[in-house]
Amino acid sequence: MTPGPTRPAGPRVPCIIVHGGAGADPGEGREELRDGIRAAVVAGFAVLERGGRSLEAVEQAVRVLEDHPRFNAGRGSVLTEAGTIEMDASIMEGDRLDCGAVAAVADVANPITLARGVLESRRHVLLVGDGASAFARRLGMPACAPEQLITDRRRAQHAEWMRKQAVPAGGGTVGAVALDRHGTIAAATSTGGMVGKLPGRVGDSAVIGAGTYADSTIGGVSCTGDGEATIRVVLARRALEYLKEADDPHYAAHVAIDLLVDEGRGSGGLILLDWRGRLGYAQSTPLMPVGWMTPARGGPEVPF
Repeated sequence: MTPGPTRPAGPRVPCIIVHGGAGADPGEGREELRDGIRAAVVAGFAVLERGGRSLEAVEQAVRVLEDHPRFNAGRGSVLTEAGTIEMDASIMEGDRLDCGAVAAVADVANPITLARGVLESRRHVLLVGDGASAFARRLGMPACAPEQLITDRRRAQHAEWMRKQAVPAGGGTVGAVALDRHGTIAAATSTGGMVGKLPGRVGDSAVIGAGTYADSTIGGVSCTGDGEATIRVVLARRALEYLKEADDPHYAAHVAIDLLVDEGRGSGGLILLDWRGRLGYAQSTPLMPVGWMTPARGGPEVPF
């Protein structure tokens, strides 16, 4: 691999990019999706604008989408084959490559905040199931009844899936990547997984290097789509390798999605931000809601 450009010292122009999942239905509630993405971008950029860190910015942006019932994360997550809810999330900071992740969590309203707690513990990277729930209580995070996170829309979706006896279907993901004034890049991803997945299934959103990766000398990535395919090709890390070689975020994003389709044998999308603050995104699905914000624009851009 050819060496990437040297990152200069000094303050950086902050920016953030957010996605709402490559599994979004292009014919259903597009304006509601835009409103959610816009709110997430604004929440994340507010952290950066006041001089806050990118880690907090991506957490706050993802929390907005976890709290929004229209997205497949937190409240609004899809249901397993058994009609239960199991959520995955991960977060990574690119200076020290610190990361934290949780999987198969059912009783936490904001899995991304629990994942950050795992990161900040500096003891483990990935906690799952009951162990993740117990750790949440140690952090003082309140327990949330799983039923409070299940929406009527998801119940109806599960009933339709059961009627058709279909194979598990993509459900979408949410994520964010940010660059702060200090030059630190962070990335975060959260999901409810696949419609009709087996209980205990873990997708790419909890796997560092597959669904999420950040390296402040190169960039940051958050992925969405077919989790098994994304894991097979370690998509987030591979996207940064393409970025380092080509020094072109748009190109890196599209080549990475070609890899997902051709070698991973799946579909999906990703968002990407490089160390300069240049962004890229790509998807192989009909729709992936995206939005971003920089000081130069004066407001969020939500172009889908």
